[in-house]
Amino acid sequence: MSRTSVKRALAIVAAAAFACLPLFPALITLTPTRVPGVSMIPLAAAPAILAVVGVLAVIAGSLLMFSERVEQPMLPVLTIWLAAALLSALLGFAPLYGLLFLAIFLLGILWHVGINASYGDSGAPAIIFGALLGAATLAFIVAIAAVLLHRPAAIYAAQHGRAVGSFILPGELAGYVLVIVPIALAVASLARQPWLRALAACAALSGVLALALSFSRTGWVAAGCAGIAYLVIVVRDRRKQIQIGVTIAAVTALAVALAFNVHHDPSENFTRLSIWKTALGMVRRFPLTGTGPFSFSLLYAHLRLPDGDAVAYHAHDIYLTLLAETGIVGLLAMLAAWLRFGREWARRFAVADARARILSGAIVAGLIGTLVQGLIDTSTLVLFGLWLPTMALALASARYGLGESA
Repeated sequence: MSRTSVKRALAIVAAAAFACLPLFPALITLTPTRVPGVSMIPLAAAPAILAVVGVLAVIAGSLLMFSERVEQPMLPVLTIWLAAALLSALLGFAPLYGLLFLAIFLLGILWHVGINASYGDSGAPAIIFGALLGAATLAFIVAIAAVLLHRPAAIYAAQHGRAVGSFILPGELAGYVLVIVPIALAVASLARQPWLRALAACAALSGVLALALSFSRTGWVAAGCAGIAYLVIVVRDRRKQIQIGVTIAAVTALAVALAFNVHHDPSENFTRLSIWKTALGMVRRFPLTGTGPFSFSLLYAHLRLPDGDAVAYHAHDIYLTLLAETGIVGLLAMLAAWLRFGREWARRFAVADARARILSGAIVAGLIGTLVQGLIDTSTLVLFGLWLPTMALALASARYGLGESA
């Protein structure tokens, strides 16, 4: 195969992985954690989903052996993060589930590397964004329709009428929206291909509606922060930054205030305090390498406080969850990865052209939204399915924009 063919094949594999993203939440059934809700996807499908993603990873790994060498600035720090998770898994309370964490994390690294290696092909961006936005549009429409039709009834009842679709929890749907909508808005304004512009517009509109119907307060706040971040990154007019930023903050605050307990169990406002205290108790007991990946729910049952929920699947804070499960070593590895990403992205963004700045800035704004959401919630979809590949998209788009043929 020629180098061009290899790049195109890698782009197709990356696109296929993005198309599978709405199915990723079903993988929680492979961990010791009970499903925190009702899954629209049959539970028996989880091994098949993992197998499909595994096949894509094998194909990507094989193609990378023959691909042109490109800069992979994140690979060293991601490898360190993987090693930290391995150490935690080996010393933790659930080594087998830790290995599952490592396998999924390794797939994410291959995904990241594959995007970087293929994005330089002129047709790759259209392939990747087409699959990403097409799958997202379908996922959003399904989530919206399920709420409007009150079907499946079990999901509608379990989530108090909040949009969730295939994501099991409304917070996971919100995290997905946070990444997709900024990308969709940027692609809709930049793409030269009518079909891609139309698809991006559909993804943006359906994503905003899905986020609204999720009634995710944290998602709304994070979306507002993502919008303000985009203004700071891309808009150079300070007056516009202030005016639009104040408007976004005001609308976000009003929406949260008016709908604070709508479609929520009010007791949820207090149970997280107890869960956070229990998570800190885990950190005090196992500060260095944590309790092991995917082990939070196992330890919580033994360490929970008298006023805490009987079951907790994570610490309702992605950073506290990582600290509890992978210790100081794992958290520092994660922070090092984000610091490396920030420095490399800033370097590329500084010399990017205007169109590339719009797209890459939008992607980073969405990532910032997920970082804000992570302060109050934990989403494995964000950690495994969005952070690593989206980092690659941000870096590659800062250099190539939407590609020559897009």
